[in-house]
Parts: sequence; C-alpha cells; structure tokens
Amino acid sequence: MTTAKPRLALAFGILCISIFPILVKLKLAPGLISAFYRMAIAVSLLLPYVLITKKFQIPEKKYLILAILCGVLFASDVAVWNIAIQTSSATQASLLTNLSPLWVGIISYVFLKTKPATNFWIGTMVALFGMAMLVGFKFFLELDFDKAFLLAVLSGILYSIYLLISKKVLSQVDVLSFMTISLLASSTYLAVVCIWMNEPFSGFSNSGWFVLLIQAVVCQLMAWLSVSYATQHMRATRVSLSLLSQAVLTSVLAWIFLEEKINLNMIIGGLILLLGIRITFYTKTFSIKNRFTNYKEETPLSK
Repeated sequence: MTTAKPRLALAFGILCISIFPILVKLKLAPGLISAFYRMAIAVSLLLPYVLITKKFQIPEKKYLILAILCGVLFASDVAVWNIAIQTSSATQASLLTNLSPLWVGIISYVFLKTKPATNFWIGTMVALFGMAMLVGFKFFLELDFDKAFLLAVLSGILYSIYLLISKKVLSQVDVLSFMTISLLASSTYLAVVCIWMNEPFSGFSNSGWFVLLIQAVVCQLMAWLSVSYATQHMRATRVSLSLLSQAVLTSVLAWIFLEEKINLNMIIGGLILLLGIRITFYTKTFSIKNRFTNYKEETPLSK
C-alpha cells in the first residue's frame, strides 16, 4: 500500500479535529458534558451502521481489553484536559497537552523494540520550538507549576499511551470495530464522570445541541476514523507529531470565524512547526557514521 492514502486520511482527520476548539469556545455546553456527547452521539451513529452492515467483529480477548483500555485512556485524556482548562488558561493546558509527541518518542525508545528515527527527534525539537513561538515565549515566564500544570502534562501522557496502544490494537483489529469498542468504553466512562461531577445532561439551546452534533460527527467520528486509519498504516510517532499541526489550523480558523488576531510571530511559529513535522517525513535520516543514508520506513510496533 502506498503512503498517500494514510497521509491524506491523517490530513483530513487533523482538519476535522481543528474545528473542535472553535466550537468549544462558543461555550454552548460545559466542557465535560460536551466530551460525553461527543463520544455518545458518535457511537450511537456508528453502532447501527456496523451492526447492519455486519462490519463489526469482536476481537480476541487480549485485543478487546486493549481496545476498551484505549477508550478509557482517550476519555481520561479529554476529561483531564477539560479540568486543566477550567483551572488554568486554555493556552497552558493546550501547550502542555501537545507535548504528547515527546512522550510517544520517549515511551517508544524505552519500552519498544522499534526506536524512533533521528529525524523524529530533530523534527520534534523544531516543531516544539515552533509551537513555543506560536503561543509566545513570554507565556513560558507565566507558567504556574500547580495542579492544573500537572493535569495538563498528565493529559499529554495519557494521549501518548493511547496512540501507542491503539497502534498495537489496529495491527490486529479493523478500524470500525476498534472505534466502536473504544467509543462505547469512552461514553460509559465519561457518563460516570459527568454524573459524579453533577454535569447537566440537558437544558441546552438548539444551537448548543447542533454544536454537540457537529462535534460528534465531524470532530470525533470523521476525524478519528481517519486518524485511526492513518495510525494503522503509519508510525505512531509521526502521527502524534503531525497532530500538532491542528494548532496552526485552529489559529487560522479562529482568525476567520472568531476574529482572533494573528501576529507575525504566530505565522513564523506555525511555519516552523510545520517544518518540524515535515522533517519526520523526510525519506533520509542523519547518521553520524554514514552522514545521509537511505532510510527504509518500518511499521511501528511491527516487531
């Protein structure tokens, strides 16, 4: 299989995800209940389809448990990220959550046989520098190393673990079955969290329900079917780093629809971030012994 389809799927998924912060900023529903309905509506649409078309297959016990774990991890990431935003600034929570590519690389290097290529580490450093420019270097002087800080970091770690485990599951389970199982787990888990935190399950305006529907269909169902397909065929490290580009797209969408300002530093930072992502897709990797040698892409977690 060529790499064109997975890359196109990843790009489409990132575009769909980038819409989510714009919808959240409308504040038509609380953060946690918004996350619940994002999962619940998505699975209510997906489940009948996979059952009617008989495309749902229950995997063997090991991968079934891992798929459920992925759902809990993803839901935990969303829940923790929302709490971090509620107790700090959205900028701090978003930036720290987007450290997930770094955690993916570290976890892969320490625990997995397939190690991240040199290009990944170079691209990660360049992309994170671009992210820093995008949010502003002055922002780092105002970081509060408090509970919200730790929660935002935890969010990034949870997401990185989700990506790596989902990669393993998707090597044996088809995308539709994986998404159905993980969404059922996410919805159940978030329902319990919302009940525990006394979140309102109703009482939203028509616009609020419409936004919840868009979040479920576009930001969850369409986005993560595409990202899961890409994860199935690409390196988890590349997927995680590529997802950083959603910050650039979100900034552009916020400028168009919310009239948020974009300055020169943000433009330069966004370009540097995209350059970092591009480095990880470069077909040659730097070697101290051989300078530049041909690099044959390996499927992550395949050994």
